[in-house]
Amino acid sequence: MTAPCPTPAETTWVSNTRGLKPMTAMRTSKDRIRHTLLFEAIALAIVTPAGALLFDLSFASMGILSVLASLVATVWNYLYNYGFDHAMLRLTGSTAKSLPLRVFHAVAFEAGMLAIMLPLVAWYLGISLYMAFMMDILLAAFFMVYAFIFNYAYDWIFPIPAAQVKTQS
Repeated sequence: MTAPCPTPAETTWVSNTRGLKPMTAMRTSKDRIRHTLLFEAIALAIVTPAGALLFDLSFASMGILSVLASLVATVWNYLYNYGFDHAMLRLTGSTAKSLPLRVFHAVAFEAGMLAIMLPLVAWYLGISLYMAFMMDILLAAFFMVYAFIFNYAYDWIFPIPAAQVKTQS
């Protein structure tokens, strides 16, 4: 397996007596909260009107469902990314994500959301689990692409400051 390609948001290189040494950072809780809130606010602005049109639901019904999903996703997003970054740091010594790892990250997140939201969607709309699954598959496809683009842009726009960088031994 090849090493992940670090981005400036994830790795800073510093000089020591043996040359350059990577310093890997973790995002702060405050930064993770900003990430989650921005992600969900933009998603709500896109999904509520688009979902109402696509699924032939009232704007109010889609809005309520979107807000419910957003609240679930907000908690799941924080916990998932916190755990994912800690697992990466423990397993690889870095939080840097390669392109294939970013794809896996997005797919695994959406699989978790699907497992959580499927019964809630079926119950709220009074539809079968199969119909809820079909709706969730379309939304999951959107969110995988959206999550990939959003997270890539977020890492570029909000790099981790060097002051937060921790040295790896």
